[in-house]
Amino acid sequence: MQEQSVFTKIINGEIPAHRIYEDDRVIAFLSIQPLSAGHTLVVPKKQISQIWDLDEDDYRYLWDTAKIIAKHLKDTLGSERIGVVVKGFEVPHTHIHLVPIPHSHTVSLDPYPEPEFAENDELAAIANSLKMQ
Repeated sequence: MQEQSVFTKIINGEIPAHRIYEDDRVIAFLSIQPLSAGHTLVVPKKQISQIWDLDEDDYRYLWDTAKIIAKHLKDTLGSERIGVVVKGFEVPHTHIHLVPIPHSHTVSLDPYPEPEFAENDELAAIANSLKMQ
């Protein structure tokens, strides 16, 4: 049996996270190492290491959900753009990074900067403002 990823532990409630969206197939929560305020991870509840290994229905559902969340982030935060990154190195569980990009700013991913850890209270406030019904 495959070892549970940190994301599966979050999904199962074993590790806390600042969740902004959840349904029966996908969860979205704030990154603890955000590149910008509202940096969100969109994760399928099925633990599959590579995004390309998702079956077609789960793959489309993940991206459709990421699109809905990205529009929500853009509208709620007033970001000029929402960047999207699928790296797949840190955690062996498919996930999409949605990164709000403030007006007139860029987010450098090459080389990938090591973001500072956010304060829990800061993440809680952002998660509260981004929660989707």
